Amino acid sequence: MIRLEINNISEIKKTAKLFLNKTKEFKKFAFFGDMGVGKTTFIKELCKQLGVTDVVNSPSFAIVNEYMSANNEIIYHFDFYRIKNINEVFDFGYEEYFYSPNYCFVEWPEKIEHLLPDDFISVNIIEESNHKRIINIQM
Repeated sequence: MIRLEINNISEIKKTAKLFLNKTKEFKKFAFFGDMGVGKTTFIKELCKQLGVTDVVNSPSFAIVNEYMSANNEIIYHFDFYRIKNINEVFDFGYEEYFYSPNYCFVEWPEKIEHLLPDDFISVNIIEESNHKRIINIQM
């Protein structure tokens, strides 16, 4: 397991770079953590570090957002918080995304955990005192 820390928001850029460096052989990430812990904020910074110039927002209503990186790679950002049943996931064809060679960042994966392929890396973000965030990467 890899443990990263963000002591304040000014460290997010450095931590995102470190995250991508330590996980460079992987492209599929399932982000676990309580509401408001900073999953979307961290994914926004990861996308920025990957060269995305589009506005990165939580896809909570669309389920999936697609971004283009600086080197023309597609990045998928999912938010399964609002799904009501698993059929919604089947209806939009999750397999095409999850089994693609592209980056996939998934928020609220616990709602669809049994559908995640084995190559997804579990990332757990925890808030400690004084707004400090701990990022545990299970590889």
